[in-house]
Order: sequence, then C-alpha cells, then structure tokens
Amino acid sequence: MHFFMVWQRYAEMLKKLYSVGTMRFNRRSLLFLLVLCTFMICFSFWSRCVLNPEPVDMNRKQMVDVATEGDFADVRFVNRGAKNYNMPVNEMEIPSANVQDMECEINKEYSVQCKRDDNEVYMPFSFIQKYFEVYGEFQNTDGYEKFEFAHSYSEVHQPPDVISPEGAFMSFEHYNVEIRKRVKCITAIEGVPISTQWEPAGHYYPIQIAQFALSHYSKYLREGEPETVSLLDGSNSDLGAWLTGVNVKVTSVWNQVRSSRVVEFQTPDALSNPGLYIHLKESIYALSMDLKIVSNGSISVTLKNDGATFHVHYVFSNTLITCDGKNIYYGLGVDRQDEWIHFARDADMDLLKGLMLKCSKYKKLNGLSLLGVTIRGHGVVDNVTLSSAVHMDHFFDAANWFVNHQDRRGGWPIMVTRKLIAGVMELQPGWYSAMAQGHGMSTLVRAYLKSKKSVYLRAAINALKLFEISSAQGGVKARFANSYDWYEEYPTTPSSFVLNGFIFSLFGLYDLKQVVKEEPLETVTRLYNEGIKSLKAMLLMYDSGFGTFYDLRHISVGLAPNRARWDYHTVHISQLLQLTKMEDDPLFSRTVKRWQEYMHGIRSPHN
Repeated sequence: MHFFMVWQRYAEMLKKLYSVGTMRFNRRSLLFLLVLCTFMICFSFWSRCVLNPEPVDMNRKQMVDVATEGDFADVRFVNRGAKNYNMPVNEMEIPSANVQDMECEINKEYSVQCKRDDNEVYMPFSFIQKYFEVYGEFQNTDGYEKFEFAHSYSEVHQPPDVISPEGAFMSFEHYNVEIRKRVKCITAIEGVPISTQWEPAGHYYPIQIAQFALSHYSKYLREGEPETVSLLDGSNSDLGAWLTGVNVKVTSVWNQVRSSRVVEFQTPDALSNPGLYIHLKESIYALSMDLKIVSNGSISVTLKNDGATFHVHYVFSNTLITCDGKNIYYGLGVDRQDEWIHFARDADMDLLKGLMLKCSKYKKLNGLSLLGVTIRGHGVVDNVTLSSAVHMDHFFDAANWFVNHQDRRGGWPIMVTRKLIAGVMELQPGWYSAMAQGHGMSTLVRAYLKSKKSVYLRAAINALKLFEISSAQGGVKARFANSYDWYEEYPTTPSSFVLNGFIFSLFGLYDLKQVVKEEPLETVTRLYNEGIKSLKAMLLMYDSGFGTFYDLRHISVGLAPNRARWDYHTVHISQLLQLTKMEDDPLFSRTVKRWQEYMHGIRSPHN
C-alpha cells in the first residue's frame, strides 16, 4: 500500500463526515480521528519497510552488534560459513506452555534428549558444548542473570607498540608462570621454576625458565618500581621492632667485601628457637635480603591463611621442597654457606606451592597475611626488605641460570624424554629446542642491556651455534621440502614443524640482531632472514579454515592433523600481531585478521 493511497482514503472519509450537516464534532469524534490518523501514518511507513527491503551486507560481528539493539534483539539465523549476510531477520518466538520432551538423533549414531515447542527444538548446552567445542557459563551481575556463550575460552593480548629488545616481551606481562600446575616450585637454590612437564620428579626446563624471566621483566616495565618497606639495614644499628631471645647476639659491623655496615647475628640454629624475629601484619609478601651464613642457619616466614598459621622455612639443604603439616621447607643448597646470597622470594607463592603438596587440608590462599620473619644461625645480613614485587630479582636469577648452565654447544639441554608421537617422534634426554634457544637469547639480551655486563651478551651469541646444526645431528635446524629452513621446537626425525616455537625462535634472533655487530651480526641476520623467508612460504599451511594447526605432522608423517587448542591459537595470533610491526608484509596482517575472526565462530568460505 503506497503512502498517497492511504491519504486519499483518509480524505474521502473526512469529506463524508463533513457532508452530514447535522453532525457536530464532540470529544469522542475528535479522539477517534486522531487515533485513526496516527494508525494510518504508522501503517504506511511499516508497509514500505516490509515490502521494499534494502539488501543488508554485514559481517558476523556487525550482525551480532545490531542484534543487541532495537527491534533486532532476537536475531536468530547466522550463517557461519560466510562472511557476508543477506538474509531475512526472524523474530524469536517466546516458548509456549506446550513444551514437550523429544528425542534428537545425531547423525544416525546416537540420541540426545531435547525439548520441542511447536517447530522449535531446544538441545541441552552440555551436548552443544562438547559437540561443537564451544564454551558458556552463567553470569550474575547485580541480580541480573545471563548466559555467556563464546567460541573461544582464550584472550588475545596486544603486543607492545614498539618492538625493542629493551622493551616488554610480546604480552608476557600477562603470564604467571609460577602459578602453573606443572611448576613444582621456584627453587631457593637458583630462583627458577622446576617443571613437572613430562617428568613428575621435576626438571629444569629452559623454555619455562625463560618465560618466567620475560614475564617478570615485562611486569616490571608495566608496574615500575615496587613499593618497599625496610625491615633491617646494616647502616642503622637500631634493631627497632626486631626481637631477640635468649642466647641471641646482634651487632652492627663493617664488612670489607660490601664496603658497608651489616648486621651480624648469632642465635641457636634450631627451628624451634625464636632467633632474631620481627612481628608483622602485612599484605605484601615479597621478601628480600643479602645474607651470608657462617654456620648452619635458616630464614623462616610466618603466614596466616584462612585462619591457620603456616611456617615457610628456607634451610641449607638440597631438597627442593617438602612439607610436614603446616611447615613447608625449601632447600637453599648445602654448599652455599659462607658465601653471600641474594635472597628474594614471593612468600605467598612459596606457601601456595607447599599447600599443593597436600600436607594439610588447605589448598588455596584465602585471607592471607604475613605475620613475621625469623633469621637463625650465625652470619651477617643486610637490606632486609618487604616489597610489593621482586620482578627484577626473579629476572636476573633466570638470566644467571642461562649463563651458568649453557653447555659447550651453546645450548641448554633438556634432560627428559619427550614423546611427541610415541614410536614415531621421540626425543631422548639431552635434546635442544629452538624455542629454548630463542627465549634464552631474548632473556640474555635484556639482561645485557639492563646491566651492561658482557657475560650475558656472550652467552646470547653462543646460543646461535645450534641454529646451524641439523636436527639429525643434534641441532635444531630442519628443512621443509628441501627448500626452507625451519628451527624446531622439538627437533624430531621426521620433523614436526611446530609453529609457535619456530616464531619464538625468530623473536630471539630478532632481539639479538638489534644489539650485536660485525661477524655475529652477519650470522644472526642470515639466520633470521632465512627463517622469515620460510615462515612467509609456509604460514598458510597452518590455517585450517576455522582455526590453526599446532604443527605439520599431517604433512611430514601423514597422520591426522594436530589442531591448535584455543590458547595456542591465541599465541599464534599474538605472534602475528608482533610480526606485523617487525615485517612490512601484508601477509601477516591479512592472516591475523582471519585468525582473529575464527575465535568468533567465523569460518573461511566454502565452495
């Protein structure tokens, strides 16, 4: 019905009314005419919208945005196989009272109990979640309950705006390596994580150690200098709040090595002795000090958690971590007496790792507070400090680990068996990883730039050696189609071509390339350029059309594809986002855009 026809009929009705001479307008007649007029105007516009629809061209995200506003709040149909939408928008019907149970047959293989309401079928989300690998949960905000649905459980973090070896590493400020379940503890001997990945007893895993370092370095850049509370300083002979028990002697003395005054203490070394003690009630848990024990001694931290009191003891033992009821023990090493130790610990994390050993009924941190610090034995101490964080202490502990544990081949051997595919792709203890080499270089370069100590740079340059050696000869270099160099995270034979580990190795080469000169610069530039060339040629092999592949075993071995789970898919995205700032190639920007869309359920087009 056209607009002018509506008004033509309306005019004829008015003419008839006026032609009746005896008729007079009263309030009821006037109200009737106003209602009729309003109805006819609205009806005419509604008719035009329905009978003359304009084509709609929007991507899925735009359609979802539209669906949350106005009359389109109940958009029902979404074509996941296309990026453009040109379809009618149907209103979702409100379920009636005539809901019945019914059987849903899935691919003629098995059945699921569903609900039917006329032509609508409702399937249980527990089935949908497993069948389509999607995720959802109920959320309640201020009394309003809703169900949140998502295709991915992971989140992409943007890399730094400027890619620099002095800057944050990718988005690692969001990493919390030490809280991972596969981290047994942070050792008190070297201050680095012990991994239970592939080996329950624990081992030093260089990839994990580097990620620990890079995460704390990146956190430091984001947070800045920590808040600190000085508990004891050798230059101040006043012990202040510190308590001394029977047979405890404390004096301020000059130390030639440190060229400063320190506090000398002498107490009974039994853990039952109160020693040199300070009462606290703090909500910050990072404790640091410079300590030298002449004879046997210990450091103890008292914490209150969920109403229970725990004691974390740091003793001169080689046992990494153990527990006995509400007492948790970390070994400082048996051969470190009579040497200066820089002690830096996150007491809350040390307690949490102790609780995970199942020595008490408490398993989580709840209402935690730091009640006190005790020092026992005979020795000297300085700079006893509580801090909101000890990020740089952790960073340099890890950087020093890489210097101290690098072997003559320039690598950090991984001393556990790795079975990528049992009987097909296996690595025996002592294998190297290109990802570990790259992460190690990224850590060492930052340590060099921060400290100006050449020992870190020499170790980073030394790590290049294994990139020149084939995986068949114990190195990390593989060849794809006899044309492209690939640096293997797991250098198996046949090769696996893991994507994220390869890109991380390129990041290490890139960091080193920015700071070296002469022959090392020529070597690292060549290795980096060969890697970038391979990545550009092979990147799209990892695109599944709705996600990414973790590796290329389906090509190199002929097995089923190994799809990357969402957290690895988001690592791929984060890596490509960084590569768009490192390399001027639209391949990376186009690909990362598509990979981000996969996280929202958009798939590549089909024929």
